[in-house]
Amino acid sequence: MDLETGETVIFEGHPSWRSILGFYIKGVLVLVLAGVVAALVTRIAADEVQAGWVTVVAVVVLVVVLVVGTLKRLATTYSITTQRLVIRRGILSRAEQHSRIDRIQNVTTQQSVLERLLRVGTVEFDTAAGEDDELKFTGVAEPHRVVEAVRQAQRQSPAVPTRTT
Repeated sequence: MDLETGETVIFEGHPSWRSILGFYIKGVLVLVLAGVVAALVTRIAADEVQAGWVTVVAVVVLVVVLVVGTLKRLATTYSITTQRLVIRRGILSRAEQHSRIDRIQNVTTQQSVLERLLRVGTVEFDTAAGEDDELKFTGVAEPHRVVEAVRQAQRQSPAVPTRTT
């Protein structure tokens, strides 16, 4: 990310691996299914289950699940600077969302019971312009840290007027 003059990064992160735990569980189910299919195919072809082929199939599926899960997670980057919020998505193609920090009016966190157990959640940002694009950090670890980072960014931003009481 290219920073403007005087801009500093306060928070940068990706969705937590815990937020895509369901993907990994489905991957394990696919791994088991692939192992069973490999065992059946080798049993039919050679009249006995060939453990070597079953192992190779299981390892290949496991590696694919782990690589896809990691890429899925790392393809999304959330950044909070003293001047803006940035969401970058994609590896081959790229989509970016930017919003100036002084446009953030409300910050909301959401966590289901399972997400609370996994210590992940969603942080949603409402902007002054009421932009059509949803601006939210999904699946972040410890969402309260993101909220505090936004508050810190707003305190440090030269564009946000300080309130006097």
